[in-house]
Amino acid sequence: MTIGYIGLGKMGLNMIERLLDKKYEAVVFNRSPEPVRKAEQWGARGASSLADLAKRLAPPRLIWIMVPHRAVDDVLSQLMPFLEPDDTVIDGGNSPYAASVEHFKALKKKNLNFLDVGVSGGPEGAREGACLMIGGDKHTYERFEELFKDLSIEKGYKYVGEAGAGHFVKMVHNGIEYGMMQAIAEGFAIMEASDYTLNLADISEVYNHRSVIESRLIGWLNSAFRTYGEELKNISGEVAHTGEGEWTIKEARRLNVPAVVIEQSLTFRIASQGRPSYTGQIVSALRNQFGGHSVIKDRH
Repeated sequence: MTIGYIGLGKMGLNMIERLLDKKYEAVVFNRSPEPVRKAEQWGARGASSLADLAKRLAPPRLIWIMVPHRAVDDVLSQLMPFLEPDDTVIDGGNSPYAASVEHFKALKKKNLNFLDVGVSGGPEGAREGACLMIGGDKHTYERFEELFKDLSIEKGYKYVGEAGAGHFVKMVHNGIEYGMMQAIAEGFAIMEASDYTLNLADISEVYNHRSVIESRLIGWLNSAFRTYGEELKNISGEVAHTGEGEWTIKEARRLNVPAVVIEQSLTFRIASQGRPSYTGQIVSALRNQFGGHSVIKDRH
């Protein structure tokens, strides 16, 4: 299978490396040239523009977009003049699900296929096998199911519903993630402040051996403690957020469903700006461990 791939950030570049290992042919484009050159060293073919990428792919084309959600409209508007009926575009980024529904409709009018795919697992998952939540026309999903199987960890992909459903399910996943990270951070902050002299790295390790809260997040926290020390001195206590938690809260309000934990976890992140804390350091450390987010304190 040959795939066109647009967007070679941490996730995209690792995903391309995985596909090349599985003997896919790939034509890649990125706004900055350095990742393209790296992918070319692995065996991909670089494209100089979106038009060039489309020209290098034989129809019916398959093109995966992995760019920030604000850039998707621009990429599609530039790409669509070079596409032909029955070409397929997959948006694997963190796009708002309502925008993905509109993209599906716009492409369908031109007899083009569109799938929205929520991707979880961070850069490591992109390389070693991700978790994929796929929305769109089921026939189109079935046509490319082998691709999703090759990109995912074993049993780590599912068709979840019609257009927008993939990004909707991923949005909720990210909201849940906010709440889980907040609970872990608060619990460890309580232990850090207690009258006991506790080894938090050891506690995170024992928690991750058949306890009820055993999880990848606890494992990443243990890794952060081993890397940065239990005081997390170099980690910022001001926590950034990228929007998906807020989207989940807005959707919960629209549906009149309480989302107290998720909402409070977002409120904490916003309030942490200018008010760093150990709880914030733990949340930041977790974001760094699974997503590669830069969370080192500003030394100035």
